[in-house]
Amino acid sequence: MTEYVTRAGLQIAEELALFVETRALPETGVGTDHLWQGLADILAHFVPQNRALLAKRDEIQAKLDKWHKANPGPIADMSAYQAFLRDIGYLVPEPAPFAIGTQNVDAEIATMAGPQLVVPSLNDRFVLNAANARWGSLYDALYGTDVLDAAPAKPGGYDAERGAAVVAYARQFLNDTIPGWEAVLSHGTTPHFVSKSVEGDIRRYLFKQNGLHIEILIDPENPVGATDALNIADVILEAALTTIVDLEDSVAAVDAQDKVAAYTNWLGLMRGDLVASFDKGGRTMMRALDADREYRGLTLPGRSLMFVRNVGHLMTNPAIILPEGGEAPEGILDAMFTSLCALHDLMGLGTHRNSRTGSIYIVKPKMHGPEEAAFTNSLFDAVEDALGLPRHTIKVGVMDEERRTSANLAACIHAVKDRIVFINTGFLDRTGDEMHTAMQAGPMIRKADMKTSSWIQAYETRNVQIGLACGLSGKAQIGKGMWAAPDMMRDMITQKIGHPKAGANTAWVPSPTAATLHAMHYHQYDVFARQTELAKEPTPDLDPLLTIPVAPVGHNWSDEEVTQELENNAQGILGYVVRWIDQGVGCSKVPDIHDIGLMEDRATLRISSQHIANWLLHGIATEAQVDAALAKMAAKVDVQNAGDPLYEKLTPDGIAFKAARALIFEGRAQPNGYTEPLLHKFRLEKKAAA
Repeated sequence: MTEYVTRAGLQIAEELALFVETRALPETGVGTDHLWQGLADILAHFVPQNRALLAKRDEIQAKLDKWHKANPGPIADMSAYQAFLRDIGYLVPEPAPFAIGTQNVDAEIATMAGPQLVVPSLNDRFVLNAANARWGSLYDALYGTDVLDAAPAKPGGYDAERGAAVVAYARQFLNDTIPGWEAVLSHGTTPHFVSKSVEGDIRRYLFKQNGLHIEILIDPENPVGATDALNIADVILEAALTTIVDLEDSVAAVDAQDKVAAYTNWLGLMRGDLVASFDKGGRTMMRALDADREYRGLTLPGRSLMFVRNVGHLMTNPAIILPEGGEAPEGILDAMFTSLCALHDLMGLGTHRNSRTGSIYIVKPKMHGPEEAAFTNSLFDAVEDALGLPRHTIKVGVMDEERRTSANLAACIHAVKDRIVFINTGFLDRTGDEMHTAMQAGPMIRKADMKTSSWIQAYETRNVQIGLACGLSGKAQIGKGMWAAPDMMRDMITQKIGHPKAGANTAWVPSPTAATLHAMHYHQYDVFARQTELAKEPTPDLDPLLTIPVAPVGHNWSDEEVTQELENNAQGILGYVVRWIDQGVGCSKVPDIHDIGLMEDRATLRISSQHIANWLLHGIATEAQVDAALAKMAAKVDVQNAGDPLYEKLTPDGIAFKAARALIFEGRAQPNGYTEPLLHKFRLEKKAAA
């Protein structure tokens, strides 16, 4: 039972009040009464607006449902459809040409191109690993993954044959990327050479290509270096330039206890004093933030520049109860408390610095259109005023992951044009919203076919072209989405170079190892030169973007195809939900139906649950077929998790199984098809039962 204390007319959960007043506020110069009154005033002003925006979502969806019932199937008249969308306020007028005015942006965001990590804020060790992934060993990344054309490492210690293959691959990378590098080791030079560091027999040579650094480590005493003709012990790449510390899709944070844990880790990052202990082989290990890297006449950041992803506009949280008795919107709480924690960085109160330009970086997800982006802009204005910060200290990253945002992207950017530092395509949530928006149009094509739909190609291309037209190049990130298969690095190396080639100066990766490997693409390819080329190309019009991925009227799938689709979706839902509900794990490597580990979060769950809900609505599948798929896949998920001592088997009476079933059978009624309301409900039930 949560205990509350009263502050400025608000009921604050005791653990949150304690964190704010004893951890987050001291040394900032912000008074306790001032902070709580400022929050109370912000809530009084913005809660009604927040609710009105959510009500508008529902009103628009009701009109869409009515239209699609009257006009089933693929869009027959795109002009009429777009006229309807404008009439209901779904499409808004394009702004006149403009360029963003964001200032004081760190180089990692504005003028450098490289990988971006997303990490759940609740796991302190993972957070530290991500922050320290600014630099990564190419030798380690190659040795432990499937990238090489060589046999896997033999167990029982260092495999010299595997090591030789690693060295050969790394040598070729150096030859291709920084020609003439060997001359520097014998006191020669190359245009790519920057500096070096010498500590006894250990020498570190620093090179630079496309704005990113490469370090060659010479150590004749190292077991690897001792057997190398040049005594090279490692090749270290500048890798994850930025990291998003996530309070949203990748975490299960449902109450004050969870929120305080997330805020505590964020504060530790902003102060630089976060540490984590963990067991490895029976030994207790400690992890902390890496120091900056020192070379002759040069200091380079040792850590990834960190964003924090706040919660969107939909959810509320019982951490704070409003004077009227309702829960406070979680996104408003995040804006205040993550910014308060970041004050410690801006004021230099800790041991490490995040932003060297005096900015706070917040990613804002799941906004529907420019009105909601403008709401975020005003909210950040108010938080800056409450904390005594100059205007536009808080920067915003806009996730282009909802259909109404994609269709009005320039207007959304314009609404935050003086604080925007990031746009990013989120294919998974975008697909979920695509299906829910046109739920009544007819049965959606199979999930695997979505990636080749015309709207997907238009979505990815428009995101880059509109970003360039709005002046983001050299000032902000234009991003691409996640590589979801952390064990399939060979495929990632082959495919993910497509992101920089498409003009994206950042793209998401699932692990520090993946960041190191994906960094090779940015060393090899000049993204900003590509952006200059793309800026001359036209932006695709709205027609392909608004082409709904619905099957033709009367289309039928075979019984086998229906069963395959249901089981694939059911397995993914159960495999993710059982960890979310029972263990509070919001993101993890979940085996798919073919036992391939995929990084799953709420966005993937939204797709699978909405797809089955859609097929149920249109009679492609029956309730009995869905229940049969759930029962069969529950047994498979139990087997896949047999090695987890914390795992609880799925049973029809279990809370996790009920949650999975509710996501499907109540999916059409969920706001915009989001999974959070039901997940939170069942997770709170599980916590109460425990």
